Amino acid sequence: MVVVAVYDTKPHDCQYLEAAGAHKEIIWHFFDFRLTAATAITAKGAQAVCIFVNDIVDRPCLEILAQVGVELIALRATGYNNIDLEAAKELNLKVIRVPAYSPNAVAEHTIGLLLALNRKIYLAYNRVRELNFSLKGLIGFDLCGKIAGIVGAGRIGALVAQILRGFDMKVLVFDPVHNLDWAKKYGIEYVELPVLLKESDVISLHVPLLPATFHLLDDKAFDSMKPGVCIINTSRGKVINTTSLIKALKSGHIRGVALDTYEEEEGVFFEDLSDQILLDDELSRLLTFPNVLITAHQGFFTHEALSEIAKTTVANLQAFSQKTPFLSGTVLN
Repeated sequence: MVVVAVYDTKPHDCQYLEAAGAHKEIIWHFFDFRLTAATAITAKGAQAVCIFVNDIVDRPCLEILAQVGVELIALRATGYNNIDLEAAKELNLKVIRVPAYSPNAVAEHTIGLLLALNRKIYLAYNRVRELNFSLKGLIGFDLCGKIAGIVGAGRIGALVAQILRGFDMKVLVFDPVHNLDWAKKYGIEYVELPVLLKESDVISLHVPLLPATFHLLDDKAFDSMKPGVCIINTSRGKVINTTSLIKALKSGHIRGVALDTYEEEEGVFFEDLSDQILLDDELSRLLTFPNVLITAHQGFFTHEALSEIAKTTVANLQAFSQKTPFLSGTVLN
C-alpha cells in the first residue's frame, strides 16, 4: 500500500490516475493547489508525491518533504526543470518521470497551430460568428515548397519533421544527435542552428529546457531569421525570450507566432482567470497581436497521452510500493 499526495490536480488528473490505479493498492490524496515549500507540509502521511510542471520543488520544499516522510517524487510529465535534482539526491528522495507518453499528441498539435496561424483560421472563425464574411487580411501561404526548420529532433520533433515532409516542404533539422538513416529515409537535412534560422520559412521548437536552450531565441536569433518567418513553440516557454519576441513582432520581421508554452506561464496556464485582471504585462501585450496564437499548454492533452501518463505513473508507484525496479528510462537521480 502506498499513499500518494497529488498536487496541482485538475479533474482529468483524478479521472485518469484513479482509472489506471484501480485495484493497485494506491491511496490518492488529491490537492488542487501547487506543491511549494509553503504547501509541502500537506504531504505528511504520504510516502510519495505526484507533481506537474508548475509545482516548485526546490531545496526548501524538498527538505520539508524529507522531514515529513516522503520518499518518492513522481512527475506526471517529461520535463523536470522545476525540481532540484541535486538536493533531492542529497536528501535521498528518488525522482521519477514519464519520459514519453504520446509524441503524436504534441506533434499533431504543432501542425494544428501552424495551419491555424498560417491560414488565420482563428481570425476567420471569430469574424464569421459576427457575420463578417470578408476575406480581407486572411491571406496565407502554401506550405508546399517552403522550408521548415525543426529545432530538436527527438520523438516529437522527428514526427513533426515527417509530417511536414508530407506537405512537400523541405525540412532542415538542428540537433546535436544525428540519425542519418532516419534523415535519409525522409529526405531531411541536418544543419547548424544559424543556417536553420537564416533559411527557414517556418521554425518549430522541440527542445527541453536546459542551460544551453534557455532563451535560445533572443534578439540575435530573431535578427538572423528570414523576414516573414512563422515560429511555433510547443516545447518549453523559456526557450524564447519574450521581450525579444515582442520586439521582433512589433518590427514586422516575424509573420506570426503560435505558442503552446509561455515563459512565465506558472499561475496563468491551466487556470480560469476570465474574471480577473491579467497582471503579466508581456503576456497581455502578446495577446494584442493579431498574428499571435496562444494555447494554454494543451499539446499533451489527448486521451491517449493522459492514459499513458497515468499508466506509467501508477506502474512506478506500484514498483515503489513493492520494492521492484522502476520502469526503464523513468528514474532521474
